[in-house]
Amino acid sequence: MVMENTANPTPAAPAAEQPAEQVVSLTPTACQAIKEAMAAQKLTKLRVGVVPGGCSGFSYDLELVNDSKPTDLTFEQDGVAILVDPMSAQYLKGVSIDFVSSVQGSGFKFSNPNARSSCGCGSSFSA
Repeated sequence: MVMENTANPTPAAPAAEQPAEQVVSLTPTACQAIKEAMAAQKLTKLRVGVVPGGCSGFSYDLELVNDSKPTDLTFEQDGVAILVDPMSAQYLKGVSIDFVSSVQGSGFKFSNPNARSSCGCGSSFSA
C-alpha cells in the first residue's frame, strides 16, 4: 500500500514567465534603420513610448537605450529588442512603425489603429 504525505505537500512549481505580448510592430525598413542607429550609437534597445504633448494630445517617443526598467514590457522583433512602458502600451497596441525616405526628409512613420485623430505631420494623436 502506497501512502501519500499530505502533511508537507510538494510546492507547485512557479508558473513560467510569459513573454510580453508584442505591442508595436516594425516594418523591415524600420528594423534596418533602427539596427544601423543602434550600431552607430553603441546602444542595444529601442524604447517606444507615448508622452503628453503635440497638437493632438499625445506624441510618440522613440529612444535608443542600453537598460530596461523593471516595469517595461519587453519583446523582440527581427533582432531588435523593444521596450514599452505599461502606460504607453495601452495607446500603442497594434501600432506599426515604418521608416520612410522622401524628398522632404526621412523619419519614422506611425500607423495607429487606436487614434481617433492625428496631426498633419503624423507625430501626435488623440485617443
